[in-house]
Parts: sequence; C-alpha cells; structure tokens
Amino acid sequence: MPINILMPALSPTMEKGNLAKWLKKEGDQVKSGDVIAEIETDKATMEVEAVDEGTLAKIVVPEGTADVPVNQLIAVLAGEGEDVKAAAAQAGAAPKAAPAPKPSAAPAQAAQAAPAPAEKAAPAPPPPPVQPITVPSGAPAKPATNGHGRVFSSPLARRLAKEAGIDIARISGSGPHGRVIARDVAAAKAGGGLRAPATAPTGAPAPAIAPSMSDQQIRALYEEGSYEVIPHDGMRRTIAQRLTASAQTIPHFYLTVDCDIGKLLAAREEINAGAPKDKDGKPAYRLSVNDFVIKALALALQRVPDANVSWTEGGMLKHKHSDIGVAVALPAGLITPIVRNAEAKSLSAISNETKDLVARARARKLKPHEYQGGTSSVSNLGMYGIKDFTAVINPPQSTILAVGAGEERAVVRNGKIEAAQIMSATMSCDHRAVDGALGAVLIDAFKKLIENPVLMVV
Repeated sequence: MPINILMPALSPTMEKGNLAKWLKKEGDQVKSGDVIAEIETDKATMEVEAVDEGTLAKIVVPEGTADVPVNQLIAVLAGEGEDVKAAAAQAGAAPKAAPAPKPSAAPAQAAQAAPAPAEKAAPAPPPPPVQPITVPSGAPAKPATNGHGRVFSSPLARRLAKEAGIDIARISGSGPHGRVIARDVAAAKAGGGLRAPATAPTGAPAPAIAPSMSDQQIRALYEEGSYEVIPHDGMRRTIAQRLTASAQTIPHFYLTVDCDIGKLLAAREEINAGAPKDKDGKPAYRLSVNDFVIKALALALQRVPDANVSWTEGGMLKHKHSDIGVAVALPAGLITPIVRNAEAKSLSAISNETKDLVARARARKLKPHEYQGGTSSVSNLGMYGIKDFTAVINPPQSTILAVGAGEERAVVRNGKIEAAQIMSATMSCDHRAVDGALGAVLIDAFKKLIENPVLMVV
C-alpha cells in the first residue's frame, strides 16, 4: 500500500509552510533518515527527513509552492516490492484549503460551506438535517453555547481570537450549529460585525478595540501608481500578529538607567588583545559589548530570581536558568535566537555561540527550539547610533532590555565635570509578573554588573 508523505508541523505554531525544494526526485530510492525536502516556515528553512523506506513514486506538491497547510499530502512513497507506477496512479492531486469567505459574506451562506475531505473515504450515513437558525434582520448570529455561557468554538479560532485581542463571545459563528471557526475570527479582524457583549446594557455602546483601516481605505489615501504593493511573507505576518498581541495583552512599563561602561571597554580591549590565536593567526574569540550585556542580564536574573518568570493564567513560571534571546534583524523582519543557560557560560563561549546563532538566523537555518521560549531578551540598536529606545516584550517572556549606543557624555564626579563613556539601557517589564520595585531591583543589578565587569567572573 502506498505511503503518504504529509506536510509536517515543524513547530507548535506552524499552520502552513512553503515547500522550498525537493532533494529527491520521482523514482529515487529513499531510506529512513534521508533528507527529502526543505520546508520554509515563518522563521526558518528546515530539512525534512523520511520516516519510511521505499521509492518516491509521485511528488504531489512541486517545489516552490507556498502556503501548503500542515498535514496536506505532498508526495507518495511506494513501499518495498510495490509497483511504483501503481502507487503513483493512486496519488490524487494535493487537496486545496477552502478559501476564507469575504467579511461581507452572510453567516447563513458561510454555514453551508464545508471543506472537502483530504482523501475520499467510505460513504458514511447522512447526518440528520440541521434546522437553520433564524436571525432577525440586521442582527448578527448569536454563537451557540453549552447552556453555561461557554461559546462553542474551535481550538484554532480561540487561539486566533486571543492573539487578536478579540472576545470570542462577540464573534458571530458560521460553523455547524453556530460554532465559531477560524474564518469567523478572520472576518472579525478584517472589520466584520462584532456582537455587543452579553453583559452590556441594551443600547449602551460596547467597548471594543477600534478596527484598523481596510486595505481599500488606506490605498484610497494615495494616488494610484504612486506606490508598489509588496506582499507580506510568513515571517512579517507572524511578527505583526505576535507584537500586536503583546502590545494589546501585556501591560508594559519601562525603566531606564545610564551605565558607565568605561571599565567594560577597557576590559574588552584587554581580553581581545590576549585571545589565543590559531595557526592562521585568527583569534579564538573577539568579544563585543553585546556579549557583556547578555552575560550581565543573565546574572542579574539569577540575583533577582523573582523577575526571572513567565506569566500564565494558572500560575507563575519561575525559571531556574537565564535563557537570553538576542534580537537579530533580517531583511524580512527579525528573529530572536536564544543563548541557553547564559548565566553559566563564559564571555568567550557566549560570544562564539551568539555569532553562530546570528549567522544561521540570517541564513534561516535555525531550529524551532533555538528561537522559541527564553526568559528575557536583549535588543541592541547601539550600532545604529540610537541613544535609547523601548522594546516590545516577546511573549512568553516578562522582560526585554533595550540597549543604546555607548557615547562620551559629561558627568559630574566629586563636584567636577568629567567625560565618561555612558550607555543607556531601558528595561520593558510585564506588570502582571514584574512589579515596578522588582523591575527596579533587576535593572539595578544589571547596572552594577555592566559597570563592574570583574563581577561577572566571580
């Protein structure tokens, strides 16, 4: 019997991927563990290994195909001793995802649409007829509940609604029996009608997040032909969704300190000068200011463990290690690879690991576990001459440190004005998990370490 190869889910949040390249062609022998294809996710390009052995009978989804849903058929493998042509003949065309309805589509019409099954199954007895729900003219459909106020909705719809900051109870369901499904959330985000909250008094205005302008409204503000439309790729869409959710759901507050990095710069110069060299004269490491920042933040979180946390509705996650993300700018957006257990690593180890992570991030070769999670992050714009700025927290983390440029400034010491190398750093904190005083203690611990780098090695 032919073996179906499906689009794999390469990360917990992956829903679609781009089939970038086939590394095997039809007729090739495939062994378990062979790399057969490259898949582009929203953050990285990853290799897919074969699980079974046989002959690649048919490639259903050609390379270069974008937005292939997870678990969609992409190829068929003929098992040992199986006729390759027969296996290829049994492979149907790749199933297409049902297009999302336009926001203006009537709920009654959407309720009649059902996605086609991926594979033809044995005929099942017809379901009992469903009585249509009559909706008064001008009133959106009321979502079905279980009698206890809980709205019937799919897990994907609940997650999308939470990310978009929309109350699922206010979305009109178009699925079976009024169930709220993913396309209903998409319609609500695009400006579709939202119901007033059930607890709102009759006639009272319902508090809601103001919908953003539609594409047509924005384009109408500019002369036709005066702009170029560049479609969003998966990474840019993911960044937009996550940062919008962060700004809407996380109560940010900010703490800024000025750090005297004179001792740090002197130590960095001395350490780099003394780095051992290989036979080609290349130093074993070359520390940057950012390496010191990563180490100092990691140690500060260990000294203030109550701030090394992640908020969940069920309870606080108090982390044992300091896993520090490093924001890396890419042409299509940004990614935050993570230096794990940074508190226990030497500056040279952090430096070399960061360089490797950054290089693979720019080549989109990171694995999901290398950029997901983390306990805090560093975003450094000092190389662009930025004095100070605030950064948006990357969930599920509770803090992020925004680092500006080190520059010579006038300071007062012992009643005298002197020149000093000063670097501004701003800590963004999630007020649900880190209170103001706790955040102040954390950034003070960072300041003491960054101003006295010798404390990082004791």
